[in-house]
Amino acid sequence: MSNAPPFQLERNAHGRLLLTTHDGVCHDGVVPVRAFPIAAPNDGLSMVDTDGREVAWVDTLDQLNAPLRTLIEEELASREFTPEILHIAAVSTFSTPSIWEVDTDRGVTRFVLKGEEDIRRLNDGALWISDSHGIQFVVRDRRALDRRSRRLLERFL
Repeated sequence: MSNAPPFQLERNAHGRLLLTTHDGVCHDGVVPVRAFPIAAPNDGLSMVDTDGREVAWVDTLDQLNAPLRTLIEEELASREFTPEILHIAAVSTFSTPSIWEVDTDRGVTRFVLKGEEDIRRLNDGALWISDSHGIQFVVRDRRALDRRSRRLLERFL
């Protein structure tokens, strides 16, 4: 862990992030973007300016001091919406499209799965599920789901 942060970061009067590099260049309105949001959410983070250009890179959030890390995590939380599926309560049919009723870390919801291709397998048993409206759901480890949820899910894999 480095003692000196790779850049300075603060909120401006409008609540947007202001990044100042070591050479004194200020970038107003930067946005943090994860390189690997599911596989390695804390590793590989690009700080991007309003034109979409990378102005700073962070190898891992763990290398940052607490105030800098907190600002970045707050910004990420306000922009990212990826509910984690904790339990699959019901599936309307085992063909697609089908309506899924699930419990997530953000509450109970229903969504339409258009096709089996909308379920992507990731590393270590994780799944990325896209609903008919483009909302992305994640199953961090399908083996950790309860038995009934795994049985319902296996019909689509």
